[in-house]
Order: sequence, then structure tokens, then C-alpha cells
Amino acid sequence: MSTTTTTLQSAKSPVPLLYRRHSSGQIRNLASVSSSLLPAFGTVVGEGSLQLNKFVIAPYDRRYRWWQAFLVVLVVYSAWSSPFELAFKKVATDSLLPVDLVVDAFFGIDIVLTFFVAYLDKSTYLLVDDHKKIAMRYVKHLWFPMDVASTLPFQVIYQIFTGKRHYGQVFGFLNLLRLWRLRRVSELFSRLEKDTRFSYFWTRYAKLICVTLFAVHSAGCFYYWLATHHHVADDTWIGSLIPNFQDRSVWLGYTYSMYWSIVTLTTVGYGDLHAVNTGEKIFNMLYMLFNIGLTAYLIGNMTNLIVHSAVRTFAMRDAINEILRYASKNRLPESLKDQMLAHVTLKFKTAELQQEEVLEDLPKAIRSSIAQHLFRKTVESTYLFKGVSEDFIVQLDVITYKNGTEQFLSKTGPPDMFGEIGVIFNVPQPFTVRTRRLSQVIRISHHNFKQLLQPFTEDGKIMLSNFLQHLKGLKKEELEEIPLVTEFLGDLRTEDTAAVEELEHHAADEEARRTSTAYAFSEVLPTRIIIHGHHPNEKLTEGESPGKLIHLPDTIEDLLRLAEKWLRKRGTAILMADGSQVEDLNALRENDHLYIL
Repeated sequence: MSTTTTTLQSAKSPVPLLYRRHSSGQIRNLASVSSSLLPAFGTVVGEGSLQLNKFVIAPYDRRYRWWQAFLVVLVVYSAWSSPFELAFKKVATDSLLPVDLVVDAFFGIDIVLTFFVAYLDKSTYLLVDDHKKIAMRYVKHLWFPMDVASTLPFQVIYQIFTGKRHYGQVFGFLNLLRLWRLRRVSELFSRLEKDTRFSYFWTRYAKLICVTLFAVHSAGCFYYWLATHHHVADDTWIGSLIPNFQDRSVWLGYTYSMYWSIVTLTTVGYGDLHAVNTGEKIFNMLYMLFNIGLTAYLIGNMTNLIVHSAVRTFAMRDAINEILRYASKNRLPESLKDQMLAHVTLKFKTAELQQEEVLEDLPKAIRSSIAQHLFRKTVESTYLFKGVSEDFIVQLDVITYKNGTEQFLSKTGPPDMFGEIGVIFNVPQPFTVRTRRLSQVIRISHHNFKQLLQPFTEDGKIMLSNFLQHLKGLKKEELEEIPLVTEFLGDLRTEDTAAVEELEHHAADEEARRTSTAYAFSEVLPTRIIIHGHHPNEKLTEGESPGKLIHLPDTIEDLLRLAEKWLRKRGTAILMADGSQVEDLNALRENDHLYIL
């Protein structure tokens, strides 16, 4: 039983339902928060909740998040400068040294701040804001010594204690400890990939580009470092082309290094820059082996991203090909094949709506609230539910699906209803409904409708009255297609008019309600049976009635009373068609033949 709506509800951005306590700010959008920071289930945190301890920073604090984002920018600089300063030690002690000191100072401040940032206890999933526990956890963790080692300016410290500048390569390798900070970039991309405000495709694509650029930069710088430390400068990959290359511009050497690294990574191999000594050849071999893994990683990720975006297209093509093969094999007519193709096409075109997929994982209370918000006005406007109580409307469990609303005999539109005749009379649907355009239908299942109607007797009477008025207003062409309704209306006019009027005025006595069609409807669509006035083994005589179709009453006494009314004979026993005697009416099924003796 379904009703139709005109347009789909416009989607709105969801409002976050979870708010958490804060120390120096409030989170505005939970989509940007890492799942590792979620509080325990049942924890409701907001403006009215307890604050953290004094001088403790919440890890999801907005200002602390901005600080972390600023440090990521500095990490990008560190990732570039550390290999660069190893290869070109001149800039490490001159132009880039002040910048390095400023960057190290910011990371030193972050080390201090970490002693005041609350953390999530993995066993209780609650934030720990005790200063001593925070400090002990950080100091015992590997992060603390690595953070300190990657932040200390060893070259400046050596100069302070000795009063001399040292240009040895040991400080260049110590500066590589700054690459430990790259974990912040990895955490950033991991968080962005889970953030629905950003495209997963472009976030992943940017990550792959960053990985590639870092690999190219690091390999080029280290390759140049090998050339500068060979005992014969001209016996190197760059010295063989540029004499005295160490005295030339730093950027000239960097350009040649990046050119070699990119050409080798892409396996172009022009041969103009090639390994000369044994050390360079070994490094070339290791770099090319690394490139095999890196290339496989890049191709695998890009393939996964592209295939993921096209998987629906592949599925649609496969479904269409299956339909074409099935239609050809079974020689289906063109009109039926077109209908099958149109259905599959519509299914894939509307797949992005995914309303049922979204709702099926939600709790029933939330689904009911959504249904009431979207479809309550439509349900209240249908003829069948006009005048029913508020409680009955609230109890209706409605779900949505996409289907059509156009019929051959008549047109339906919002808030018209179809399918109710088959539900109420407990017979197959008398009409086929087809669609001419995409529509949305509210469906009330047969089973749920019966269950909901049981405790609402008065509402059942109102709905019966509405249903009878609707049947009386059907077109002649429609009534001709459903002779059962015509017979039902005739019976109401001749036999049950008084009972219906009594039900509509809520004044019928118990026996009249039991024997009336109206009460049968309000008691949730009882089973229909056919009664006969002879033994099942006896043949009908000419002119004798083939039987009477009635609704099954509650008791055997009521059944015998109805049989006396319709068959003009008083019976004492009830037999089935096979001759077995009926002892319990609950064992009877729809359209069973009973013989009254």
C-alpha cells in the first residue's frame, strides 16, 4: 500500500550531534577529528560539561589544531632542507642556518606544549588530563628522545662549547634526524583522507605527488653528495661533464642532480648523466630497485582510485549485457526488453541517492523520526488516514523506495494511494502501476499495517468509513476490473448497511460488530471462507447455490449462526472438503470450503 510524493527532500548538511569538552576552544566540525580522539560511548561533552585541569590543552582544540597545521608547513621545509644541506654544506653553515634555528625553535616550543596536551587512554577511551601522567607518558615514549634529537642544533651547540666552526659531514647526517618530523605529514594526510569535506581522490593524489617529489629530491641530493666526496672530482657522474663543479653555483649542481633523479625514476635513461665510479654504480642499482617498488606503489594507488570511480559504470555495462543476452536467448519482444533496460538504467542513474542504504544502518528510533519529518504531511493527506488519531500516524512505520505512480486506467499523484484494495481485501493487487518519470513512493507493508491497526479500533472504523466512501467514488471502468469490490458494495447495501452505520457512529453492540464486514476490517482483515449446506461427498442438485463467501468469525457458534442466516438451515457440525471435522477455527486458511451439517 503506497502513497506518492512530488519531489525528493533536499539534502542538508548534517549538524554535528556530538560536542566535547574543551580547554581553550571548541571544535566546530567533527569530520576533521581523527577517530583516535573520540570519547567513550555515552560521554556527552559540551558547554555544560566539566573542564579539563588547569593548563591542560585538549588535543582537538581548534587553536592547537592550527598550531599543528603550522608545524606541518615547517616539516615540509625540513624535508627539503635536510637532504639539501647534506649535499651542499655551504648553505648549511651560511644562508639557511638562521632559518634552521628559527624552525628548530618552533619545534622546541611544541615539545614543551606536548607536556600540557591531554591524551586518550586506550583502555578507557577517556581523556587523561593529569599533568604527571601526561609527562610520564611522553618521556617514556620513543617520540620524546626523537623529538629532542631532531630539534637540537648540534652545529651551533658545538660552536658554543668549542668556539670553533666545524664543517664536518657528521653534522649533515645529524640534520637528517629532522626527517623524523615527517610523521606529522603522514598523520595529516591520514586525517584528511577521513575528512568528508575534502575529496578523497585529490587528497590521495596530493599524497602520491609529495612522496614522489621527496624521493626524487632525496636521491638527487645524496647522489650529488657522493660526487663531492669522491677522491677524484673529475671521476664522477657530474665532474666528467663540469670541471671544478664544486666551485660552481649551488643551484647548478642541484639542477643537474634533480635532472638525473627524474630521468632515472622515469626509466628514460638518456645516458648523458651516468655513473662513473663504483660507488655511483652501486647507488644507481639501489635507486633503480627502489624505483621499481615506488612505481608499483604509485601505479597501484592510481589504478585503485580510477577503478573505484568507474566501478559503477562497469557494473552497469555488465548488467545491460546480461539483459541483452537473456532477452536474445529467450526471444523476448522488443517492448519488454526496452522496459528491462530502462529499469536497469534508472537504477544506476539514481544510485547516488542511496536512501535505503543510509537508513538501514540507523536505529529504529532515528529512522522513525526521519520518516515522520519527511512523509507525515503526505500520509495525513491520503484519504484513508483522514481523521485518524495522532498516535496512529506516529506509529506508522514508513520506508521509501523509488518506483512509478502512473496507471493505465487512471492517473495518481500526491497524495493519492494505490494498492490498498489488495491489502484490505487480502487478494492480489488488481492493478499494475507503471511510471513515466522518477517519483518517490511511501510504502506501508501489509504485515505492519495489520499489526498497527490492532490496538486502534476506533481509527479502524474511521479508515473503514473513508475506504467505503472511496470505493463508492471509483470510476465504472475501474469497478469492472475488480468484480470483488462490486460484490462487496452490493452486500453492504443489502445486508450490512445498518451495521456500517452503527460502526460509523460507534454504537454497535458486540454481536453486531462480530457479524458485520466493518468489524471484520477493524479486527485486521479476517480470513474469508466458503460455506456449503450439504455433505462434501454429495453432488449439487440443479439450481442449488454453489456456496456463500463469508468472513471467518471468532467462534464456531458464530459460524453456525452465520450459516443459518445464509443457508437457511441450522447446523451442528462443520466438515472440511476431505470429510474431517473442524474443531479449531484458527486452523482454517483463506478460501477453505466448509460444509455445515
